[in-house]
This record gives sequence, C-alpha cells and structure tokens, in this order.
Amino acid sequence: MKFIQKLFAPVDMTTGSTAKRIIMFMIPMLIGNVAQQLYNTVDSIIVGKYVGDNALAAVGSAGPLLNLFLMLFVGVSVGAGIMVSQAYGAKDREELSIAVGTSINLTFLSSLIIMILVPFITMPLLKVLDTPDAIIDWAWQYLVILFLGVMGTAYYNILGGILRGLGDSISALLYLLIATVINIVLDYAFVRYLGLGVAGVALATVIAQFVSAILSFRKLLKMKDLFDLNMNYIKPRREPMMRLISLGVPSGLTQAIFSMSLLIVQVLTNSFGETYIAANVIVMRVDGFVMMPAFSFGQALTTFTGQNVGANRMDRVKEGTFKGTLIAVATSIIIAVLIFLYGKGLMGIFTNTSSLVDLSYRMMMILMPGYIAMEVTQCLSGTMRGAGDTLTPMWISLINSVAVRVPLAYLLVYLSRTPELPEGNCLMLQYSLVTTWLIGATLTFIIYKLGIWKRKVKTS
Repeated sequence: MKFIQKLFAPVDMTTGSTAKRIIMFMIPMLIGNVAQQLYNTVDSIIVGKYVGDNALAAVGSAGPLLNLFLMLFVGVSVGAGIMVSQAYGAKDREELSIAVGTSINLTFLSSLIIMILVPFITMPLLKVLDTPDAIIDWAWQYLVILFLGVMGTAYYNILGGILRGLGDSISALLYLLIATVINIVLDYAFVRYLGLGVAGVALATVIAQFVSAILSFRKLLKMKDLFDLNMNYIKPRREPMMRLISLGVPSGLTQAIFSMSLLIVQVLTNSFGETYIAANVIVMRVDGFVMMPAFSFGQALTTFTGQNVGANRMDRVKEGTFKGTLIAVATSIIIAVLIFLYGKGLMGIFTNTSSLVDLSYRMMMILMPGYIAMEVTQCLSGTMRGAGDTLTPMWISLINSVAVRVPLAYLLVYLSRTPELPEGNCLMLQYSLVTTWLIGATLTFIIYKLGIWKRKVKTS
C-alpha cells in the first residue's frame, strides 16, 4: 500500500540523481503520450478498416485544422505547468493555489469561446484548404463534434498538465489509460455496430476525454496537503492570469504557427489527391508514436527545470539537461532502427491497400534523420520553458515553420514538376519537413549554448 501511495504522490525533483529523476518521471509520461496518440491512431485504424480509405483521408485532413484551434489549450497547459512546478519547487502554498485556480478558470473561458465560434467557420476553412469533395463532409462532421465537446478535451489536457507540474505523472497516466480504453471500446462499438462512421470516432473521443478530465479534477480536490482549491482561488485574478498567459501564449503560439504552416502545406497535400492524403495520414499516425520520446523528455525537462529554478539549483538544471538529451537521442536511434525493420508491418495496420503501405513506408524513411534532431530541439526547448523563457522556442519555431518549411515545400514541389508529374513529386513534402527539423535543432542548440534563456531565471 505504501508503494502505491508513493507512486501516486508528487515527485520532488530538486534532490537525488538528475538522470534517475528525469527518467522515472518521463516513463509514465511517455506511456501517457503514447496512450494519447492512440486516440487519433485508433480513429484512423477503425475508419480505415471499416469505412474505407476516403474516411481515413477525411480524419487526417481534419487534423491540421483541429490542432490549430486546440493550440490555445496547449498554451494554457504549458503556462500552468510552469507556474505550478515553480511554486511547488519553492514550497509556496499560496502561489500554488492561485496557479491551479487560475488555470481552471482560464480553461473554462477559452473552451466557451471555441465551442461558440469555431463550428460556424469549419466548413469555409475546409473549402479554403481545397479539401477534396469526396471527403469534405466527413471531415466537417468529425471537426464539429470535437469542437462542441472541446471543454472535456481542454480540461483533460490542462488538469493533466497541472498534475505533471506537481511531479505526479503517474495519476495523469492512469486517467489517460482509462480514457484510452474507453475510446477504443466506443470507437469499435460506434463504427462497427452502430454504423456512425467518422462521427462515431469523434463522439467516442469526446466522451473518453470528459471521463479523464473528471478523474483528474477529483484527484486535485484530494491534494489538500499541497494547496487549496476553492472559489476564492478559482475566481478571476488579473495578475496571475496575465502571468499564465505570458508564460503559455508563446508556447501555444509556437504550436499554432506550426499548425498554420501545416494548413498552408495541407493545400499542397490535398493537390496530390485522396491516395497521398491517406498515405500522409498513416505516416502522421506512426510519426506521432516515434515523436513521443522527444515530447516526453521535453515535458519532463520543463518540470525538472521549473522545480530546480524554484529551488535555486541551476547546477542541477545544467546536469539534467545534458543527461536527459543524451538519453533521448539514444532512444530515438533505437526507434528509428525498429521503424526501418518493421515499418511496413505498422503501415499495414491502417489499410489493406498495398500501394498505400509502400508509399507510406517511403515517406517515413525520408523523415528518419529528423527524429534525432527533434529530440535535441524538444529537450533544450523544454529546459528553456521550465526556466521561464517561452519566447525563444517560439521564435525558433516561427522562423522554421514560416520562413523555412512553407517556402521550401512549395519550391521543391515546383522544381520536381515533370510531364509525368505535372503536380510535382509528393515526396518533396517529406524532404522539406526533415530539412526544417534539422535546421531547427541546429538553431536551438546554438541559442541554448549562448545562455540567453538564463536571464529569465532572475525575473521569473
């Protein structure tokens, strides 16, 4: 019983072995990120197998537009995690209570705005993106249901972020696994037996994430030994709300910029037709799992850095960043080898069409070197964010996504046009992406070594 209680208790990462603390905190987070990725992956597998390749393409084509609007919650989540981890590291009960309450309040307001406004502009945006007629109605159904249920999704992400900021990645993982199982069961039931198609997988996702959000909120209510959670702290407070926004918006804006660049590139993707769109969906789903160590180590280093900055232990920040990045890169290399050996089998899970499997595998092989680069980018960016410098990673992403990725994608596609390929070579989109990742890792490493981000420690 004591072991279970310890496992689900908040973790103080300001003492002990840096590598051990990071790895032990990262592992449940990695499992959680993999489970979260299963949401979209199971959606794709179910509709691909039971509805068809066009339904698979519809779910995938909706992804960039969905991510664009959900990035608002990513920003709130990152800001909340930084405020919570720093207050927890400083052992400041009042500040911790305010941070948690402000996060809950801001999430509610943000969700309400998206639920009211976004469903009305979804179809016009899909048309602007030249979404093929064969899949546009399915994509619209999928998006509208998810946007109307966005409050569950928002709290599911924000409350999990608060728990991780407290060093409790195990509880966040447990609730995520419960939601994942619910999502898989409902996906199968709604599509296979009720015939709800694309709308069914969206509805299953909304229900599952509401369950996870409720479980996370119950957990926070029980943590009275660390902070207070009542209306006095949940009510709007200008100063902490502005601080949360200032910390979170750069990260959310970073992801929004990335999503916007994906939307612009999505126009190119759509120009290659339903077959390439479906292949791209398969690659994105497998890619999502390959990226998980990078995101998990980045998130772990954000919490690790936040707690140690709060405790004024910059020596541990430097050591933890080096060891965490080294382990992350080694992990990425192992995964890359496994994808090389068994990639085609993974692609075959999504579709019975052999041409889609072959095209997806070729696309995946092009991206392989970029996964190692992403480990470096995410780990070093995680340290900067944990120290309070969320602007630097934002600017790197802005330069990469807007000034490099989009022009390069259009240029390479244009240069690859031939009489046989009047629209250009679709694989140029993967070459532009991997080039962007490599440039991003280089810029992040240089700026991290310059140490500009440390200035935020004195003022945060």
